Amino acid sequence: MDSHVADVWFRVTDLEVVSGSGAVVTAVDGTEYLDFTSGIGVVNTGHCHPDVVAAIRDQAGRFIHAQVNVYRHPLLEKLGVRLDEVTPDGIERFFYANSGAEAVEGAVKLARQVTGRPHLVVFQGSFHGRTAQTMAMTTSKIGYRAGHAPLPAGVFVAPFPNPFATGESQADAVARCLAELDLVLATQTAPGETAAMVIEPVLGEGGYLPAPPGFLAGIAERCRSHGILFVLDEIQTGFGRTGRFFACEDQGVTPDVLIMAKGLASGFPISAVGSSAELMRRWPTGSHGGTYGGNPMGCAAALATIDVIDAPGFLDDVRAKGARLTAALRGLADEHPALGDVRGPGLMVGAEIVDGAGKPDAARAGAITRHCVEHGRVLFMTAGSFGNVVRWIPPLVATDEQLDEGVGAFARALAATG
Repeated sequence: MDSHVADVWFRVTDLEVVSGSGAVVTAVDGTEYLDFTSGIGVVNTGHCHPDVVAAIRDQAGRFIHAQVNVYRHPLLEKLGVRLDEVTPDGIERFFYANSGAEAVEGAVKLARQVTGRPHLVVFQGSFHGRTAQTMAMTTSKIGYRAGHAPLPAGVFVAPFPNPFATGESQADAVARCLAELDLVLATQTAPGETAAMVIEPVLGEGGYLPAPPGFLAGIAERCRSHGILFVLDEIQTGFGRTGRFFACEDQGVTPDVLIMAKGLASGFPISAVGSSAELMRRWPTGSHGGTYGGNPMGCAAALATIDVIDAPGFLDDVRAKGARLTAALRGLADEHPALGDVRGPGLMVGAEIVDGAGKPDAARAGAITRHCVEHGRVLFMTAGSFGNVVRWIPPLVATDEQLDEGVGAFARALAATG
């Protein structure tokens, strides 16, 4: 029988699942799988964390939809207070939306309104969403843009340092890319016409590629010099994924605008744009909004999620697990030349697969992930512009034993596909 579900979604597996708990999902036939996709970096607290489930159940009996333009519910302010506590200094007022792409759109509208400037600078390998505006800002893979032109104008692309691909040192790659950013400002979009620079501190769809030390600071310095807003897209890196609440904490930079989604509410659709009160006051009332933004169910799930991640020792444990996982994968790289690079902070780790000439090997990466599903019952996804990076996004609550099981399945897949 033909499905009534649209075919436009790509599929990583053919699995149909009926339940999830922690790092495990259960298929209709009762088979259990380790989910090292976390719903694409969403269920950081694991599937159906009991505290999050309890918060959603309690809120469902009070209010499911309290439309923010008509009246306010108390969780709007409670979530704002909690976000103020865990976000970088100066991020203190919040606009709520439903998805990462909506939050990026909101950040763009805020930047254009408060600066009076039209243009944006983004960085090669970025993924910011699938709406028209965010497609124009996305450069991680042509499939996200192809067939949708014309896309909105006013978006200019600067390079993102990738020392593994270019063979440079981190310092040389940063210096070159910052010089090329200066060239963009000198030849393509004048600083006085540039509203914001928008960047992921770790490229997500672009290959789990962290910004090398000094790169974000160099961008922030240029933004300050020219009155351009420095916007961090922490949709995938936020809420403990990198071992900190936000990846920028390890980079020594503070954004003017912070974009949040994915891990914010453990799977309930809610996102947020955060900035200073001064910037938010300059966003004209009524110039942006939405029917479902600040949904009380999403706010309840987000508050519970933040409490789980903010518990004493939780993020210390994530960093320890990340170091253990990275060390294990680098040990495999010593045995398997196809594992060309292992990178990423916390539990946001990319394993780049290359051929004998050191070139991206998407076919091998795909074969590895299929082998892991079929023979190891472990779910992975790939990323990168060439589709050759196996990304490790286990729930932050995955146990050491579960991480070891994932490494074992990955090792066997490397051996079987060589």
